[in-house]
Amino acid sequence: MAGDVPTSRRAVLLAIFIAFGSRFFNQHSVIGFLFGYDMGVISGCLIMPDFIRRFGQEDGDGQYYLSSSRQSIIVSLLSAGTFCGAIAQAFTSDRLGRRGSILFWSAIFTIGVAIQTGTTYSLPQLVIGRYIAGLGVGSLSAIVPLYNGETAPKAIRGTILVIYQVQIISGIFLSYLFELGSHTINNSLSWRIPIGLQMVWGLILLSGMFFLPESPRHLLGTGRGDEARKVVAELNGVSEDNTLVIEIVEELDFAIRAENEGGKATWLECFSTRNAMWRRTMNGMMLQFIQQLNGQNFYYYYGDTFFESAGAGLSPYVIQTVLGAVSVAGTLPALYFIEAWGRRKSLLLGASLQAVCAIIVALVGHFTLAPSGTPISMLTARNKSGGGVVIAFAVFQVFIFGTTWGPTPWVYLGESFPLRVRPKSIALGSASNWFWNFMLSFFSPRIVAKIGPMIMMVFFGMLVFGYIYVYFAIPETKGLTLEEVDEMYGSGIKPWRSVGWKPSEKHYHHEVHEKRESDSVEAA
Repeated sequence: MAGDVPTSRRAVLLAIFIAFGSRFFNQHSVIGFLFGYDMGVISGCLIMPDFIRRFGQEDGDGQYYLSSSRQSIIVSLLSAGTFCGAIAQAFTSDRLGRRGSILFWSAIFTIGVAIQTGTTYSLPQLVIGRYIAGLGVGSLSAIVPLYNGETAPKAIRGTILVIYQVQIISGIFLSYLFELGSHTINNSLSWRIPIGLQMVWGLILLSGMFFLPESPRHLLGTGRGDEARKVVAELNGVSEDNTLVIEIVEELDFAIRAENEGGKATWLECFSTRNAMWRRTMNGMMLQFIQQLNGQNFYYYYGDTFFESAGAGLSPYVIQTVLGAVSVAGTLPALYFIEAWGRRKSLLLGASLQAVCAIIVALVGHFTLAPSGTPISMLTARNKSGGGVVIAFAVFQVFIFGTTWGPTPWVYLGESFPLRVRPKSIALGSASNWFWNFMLSFFSPRIVAKIGPMIMMVFFGMLVFGYIYVYFAIPETKGLTLEEVDEMYGSGIKPWRSVGWKPSEKHYHHEVHEKRESDSVEAA
């Protein structure tokens, strides 16, 4: 089958630029990196004295502080923008193309960052800038799995999409490192430098995209066959009249025409019974929902208290850096395991191990940790030993998340939908992620203030639910082309029996042959 032929080094370079960099720029700072950096940078700013003085409130003693409501607004407005952006990209991905859409939303993101960086004392200007930047982040978070899923060779598609997650975590980690260095500056540069650096990442992305091709599936879907053949030839390192190029283009063209027989796709079609579309869309949305309620975000909100209760005496900036480093270290093994284990095994194993960590953290934290704010000198041996257990399992859970539930839902989202509804279905999955990200960022500080470590019992329950859901609802898509994934869903195979499922041999090529002969008869 055409899809089984090895692809060229050029194909790999073109596919991974979106997540990892390019041969034109010696920087690890494109879309995935940009997302992570933007999400991570604001947490450190919230505790910088100059930032608090400019955007906080003054109490009766003349001291400035950021209330929980202002913190929630500043943090969550980015997520509100990402939710809207994830939906909006579905309209631009088809109209402007995948490549053109990435350029457009990269520019929007850069404008939002510029508005934030130029803020002096205006809280409305700051949050408007974060909302606009969020539009770019959300839209790009949906376009990247779409672009990589349509461009990357099937044998490494999972790995390519994992690299995207690696760069998200790397972006978060680097934002912590910059803030670890800049927070000692006694003026606005302490927060303007880490926030303003995002414009550099945005400009690199804008420049690099001019060197990348449009998705061949999108080109064929819009009637630009000659351009599609040129891109396919380039991705496979052969000439345009090569047999491999002819086979790939014919298979894609036939699949696209079959998908488009019903006319223009609508949002409701994402939930139609045709070819199990409703199940695919719900799977994409549910995996993103479960991912956000795994509990890893809780550690970023509450990790400093755990470290302080254990008597570590570390600053919040050091704590953030430690968690960021663990997240990066956890994501790197996923580059191998996503293809070696497959999607189902990664999710099932990740849910099991994280659930064990979550319940240990909840119970040990609740029964042994000292109340928040207790001076280190007053911690008992019980407090410190309990804190050590909590820290160890918190770090382990963050590591396991990076290896399994961090990247895998994005991989699954990028390879589960036919071209006809792909932008809309991926938009719904990404919007689900950002909606629950918004809910967590807005309500978590308030919930933690009331029940403390016991919030992990909520995440434990979600992880148990996630294991059950994956077992009964998520099929294995490892090693399949996007067209073969479509066939698998149409076959009606049960998800728990999908490992090892094989597509019909040359299931498209044979039909293409028949279609071509039919067209020749009609032309005669």
